[in-house]
Amino acid sequence: MKKEQSRPGTSLVATAPRRRARVLRRVLGALASAGVAGAAGWVGVLMLLPPPQPPPARRPVPAPGPRPVTAVTAGMPVALPELTKLIGERERYLRTHPQDARAWAVLGTAYVERGRRTADAASFPKAHEALQTSLRERPMGNADALDGLAALANARRDFDEARWQGEQALEVSPKRWTTYALLIDAYTGLGDYKAARDALEKLMELHTPPAAHPAVMARAAAVYRDRGWREDAAAQLVDATATAGTAAERAAYLERGGQLAWERGDREDALRHFEAAVRLDPDQRAALAGQGRALAALGRTTEALNAYAHALAGQPSPQYALELGELYESLGRAQEARTQFDLLRRRAERDTAGGVDDELVVGQYEADHGDPQEAVRRLRDEWERQPGIEVADALGWALYRAGDPQEGVEYAEKATDKAKGGEVRSALYVFHRGMMERSLGEYGGARRHLKEALQINPYFSPTRVAEAKAALGALGEPPEGTAPAW
Repeated sequence: MKKEQSRPGTSLVATAPRRRARVLRRVLGALASAGVAGAAGWVGVLMLLPPPQPPPARRPVPAPGPRPVTAVTAGMPVALPELTKLIGERERYLRTHPQDARAWAVLGTAYVERGRRTADAASFPKAHEALQTSLRERPMGNADALDGLAALANARRDFDEARWQGEQALEVSPKRWTTYALLIDAYTGLGDYKAARDALEKLMELHTPPAAHPAVMARAAAVYRDRGWREDAAAQLVDATATAGTAAERAAYLERGGQLAWERGDREDALRHFEAAVRLDPDQRAALAGQGRALAALGRTTEALNAYAHALAGQPSPQYALELGELYESLGRAQEARTQFDLLRRRAERDTAGGVDDELVVGQYEADHGDPQEAVRRLRDEWERQPGIEVADALGWALYRAGDPQEGVEYAEKATDKAKGGEVRSALYVFHRGMMERSLGEYGGARRHLKEALQINPYFSPTRVAEAKAALGALGEPPEGTAPAW
């Protein structure tokens, strides 16, 4: 597919594409000044936005938010208090109605979402049991339970299982939009980006209910981001945010928009997104961790440490512990860094007991802070199970750290070469490739990739940015008359 097709007109609301960035800035500014917390306040903010020109058209107004049960089964963000209430209601109901397959499927899917939002792997065995009970009560045509099992497998990073369950659900209900959304995540985790794009195309062709349009646009944004189409991804998230029906949903899409801003090195814009997300939903811990990244890059270190601490308090994710540990390391606070790395290992062990695959983050930790040989072992196995771009990058770097840059650069190429599927514009991936090329004497490629990493995001890592700059300085400029290695 050529790049001119990268603006496919898949937005489900009528907006003026060239005005989206200005629109979002006004939304974020209004949120910051007014402290908007509810749907009524959000509609008031939307009324401040200019109508698209031309032709005249009404600005879309958020539809009434879906009931928690509908949102949970559709994979849409739900506020944690509502999620807790829904779980309690279903548990009480099922004590007297144990043969209700639909209720078991809702309960199981709610457990999945709670486990995902709180990094509580203990919720996942409960989810599995509830969803299997639903299947026992209604073994035929139970797409609700199959979708729930696919969501559970995605949350556990078992993408092959998620693909299998999702494809089973499609056999039961071929036009079920929620299943295509789950399959996009599964295919992406398995490194099958063509299948993810095909699933998105089918999803966009379906007649989804209006309340689901923001969720569909968010899925489109994820696929566009993986293709390196950042502007298209950002546009979809602007539209999703503007039309979402609940504060929790808007917060989730603002967090994703902040992540896109962070990936392109826009610290201030990323921070605005993350702060707006937390203002709408204080339980949006991914946005708190995002604040930590952005604040650290802005030199506001104490605030960054506090943001990470709050994120970990509500969602003790091994990934957040790794990031905070590396921030402490960059500050020369080795003991505090070690505390976070120890937390990472404990959380990973607990996750494993709940069926979660944390091999990627543990491998990343081992490569840089532990035993690189152990990282290679873990990540080779992970690559065999689910060969996605993240795993290719991590395995390549682990090989380099273990003393084998020649094999490592082969995986780095998979993560960064568009012809091999590496279309994500990641400063970290490109940095890894540049360092490997430097160690192999491929100085032209090393200069190009190290410069590119700093151009993509000059703040991509609290520890690696200085390393990239030092390596570039040591390489110097290419000899006069040497053709650039493009």
